[in-house]
Amino acid sequence: MNSKYINIYNNLVNLTRNKDLYKNFVNQDAFSDRLTILLLHFAFFLKIYKKDNSKNILQDIYDYIFRQLELSIREIGYGDQSINKKMKDYINIFYAMIDKIDNWEDLSTEHRETLLSKFIDKQSDPEYLAIYFEKYRQNLINNPLNSYLKGVLKP
Repeated sequence: MNSKYINIYNNLVNLTRNKDLYKNFVNQDAFSDRLTILLLHFAFFLKIYKKDNSKNILQDIYDYIFRQLELSIREIGYGDQSINKKMKDYINIFYAMIDKIDNWEDLSTEHRETLLSKFIDKQSDPEYLAIYFEKYRQNLINNPLNSYLKGVLKP
């Protein structure tokens, strides 16, 4: 697998490791929570960069990210049948995220909170996540895809 997208993957993972994202969770965060947060980051990433970049590059990035996710799930110890089911579930969640955030910039903070609560039900204070993801979206808008490809930007 082509590793020229490793910087993007690593940035997404590092963003997902931000402990502040999980501070208001009712229960301790789990792998599935972290994966959901990673998928949200990636959904915003694709939303912003789809406008001005080659569909082939974005498809390659998509393929790379989901291959890495599959490898991570395998490392946890899931069997082949479980992996196929898990990947299908996560891909469906991801497409739902992309659909829901399509008009993010037109939504009020309250609607953003409601949207995020559909994917992260453990969050007791969705306002924090709504503000966080708006800042993340603005950061993506202000930096070209090439900066992420070359690893110039750090989360």
